[in-house]
Amino acid sequence: MLMPFDVHDDVPDEALLVAFANGDRAAAHVLTLRLAPRILSFAARMLGGDRAEAEDVTQEAMLRLWRVAGEWRQGEAKVTTWLFRVVSNLCTDRLRKSGRAVDLDVAGEPEDDRPDAAAELEQAQRAAALDAALAALPDRQREAVVLRHLEGLTNPEIAGIMDISVEAVESLTARGKRALAAALRGRREELGYADC
Repeated sequence: MLMPFDVHDDVPDEALLVAFANGDRAAAHVLTLRLAPRILSFAARMLGGDRAEAEDVTQEAMLRLWRVAGEWRQGEAKVTTWLFRVVSNLCTDRLRKSGRAVDLDVAGEPEDDRPDAAAELEQAQRAAALDAALAALPDRQREAVVLRHLEGLTNPEIAGIMDISVEAVESLTARGKRALAAALRGRREELGYADC
């Protein structure tokens, strides 16, 4: 049975995936609107700001999600945990295959609706500095920090995505945060944090 589009707003991701598997195209649309921007952002950060590669990874991850929809067993895993793990693996594979270091100059500027050009420039500088500092972290630290502090996932969710213990997640995020703080320490005034 198909449900009206607006009925999906409060439906959990797992239920939407099952609804899609049962022929509800609107469920797939809602799930894509919910999840694609988050995994695109995560992929872009993992790939050093390469938006085109991140879009490819996002598309591939969503296609894989649709392929497993018919076999999805609710309660065994969260859709987001599964999807972030797929994105993480796809990004890692691309980085390994390319044999390239992450290009620090590719950090994209976030869209900002504010009319103040100085504020826009400051925000872009902060984003670029953060992206550059993130790109300098070892891959596993960067992944843990992005998932925890930028994507807002819990340590147990991250442990499931990265296939490590919660303690290892805590260690990776702590080391990553210290490294980021050290990398950005001398730039507080330049980035507009002098009064903070």
